[in-house]
Amino acid sequence: MRNLQKAGGVSALVSAASYVFAIGLYLTLMMPLADSNLGIDGYMAFFMPHKSLAFVWTFSMYLVHGASLVVLVLALHERLKDTSPRLSIIAAGFGFIWAAFVLLSGFINIWGNEALITLYGKSREQAEALKNALTIITLGIDSSDRFLGSLWVGLVSLAAFRTKAFPKAFNIFGLALGAAALMIGLILPVNDTSASFLFGVGAIVWWLALGISMLRKQDIMPATSA
Repeated sequence: MRNLQKAGGVSALVSAASYVFAIGLYLTLMMPLADSNLGIDGYMAFFMPHKSLAFVWTFSMYLVHGASLVVLVLALHERLKDTSPRLSIIAAGFGFIWAAFVLLSGFINIWGNEALITLYGKSREQAEALKNALTIITLGIDSSDRFLGSLWVGLVSLAAFRTKAFPKAFNIFGLALGAAALMIGLILPVNDTSASFLFGVGAIVWWLALGISMLRKQDIMPATSA
């Protein structure tokens, strides 16, 4: 039990670090790829010499983060299942689905980019069609942050709030983050990344606080019927 809590705390910090690294890299060295008007030729002209950089970004943002999420969801469920069994199992369900979506998006990006490089050398038109398809698919999957991630954070915070498993201020912040990201995501168009960005920045703070708390505090509160 204690080892799993420590692993969960480390995983929370890893998720926070992967987001900080990925967001920082995207807003600096990979910023040209954020241009929605960039055609296939411009995209490939930048992507080809920065292929390794793009792989590191994808690996960090999706695969490292997705794997750490699985451990964190398990650890939180283990911590809260006795004190808030119903909310804990519901939260874990959404958490595991979200982790699967994150990993799926990562693999689609990695293998899709490899296929894009091969196809671009054969047919520019087909490569452009594949690029557009990859963009639409990953955009749809990445929108899971707006729903699955927000629900998971909110439900975990609610379960912890009812059982006092974590500090009250931390639980309130998690509830506010989950509700705000979910509401904004439902209001804004699907191609608007504002909700995902809001959730990402808030999640970094949430994961940091969660990781520190789990590494420091190993005791479990008395059971309730939540």
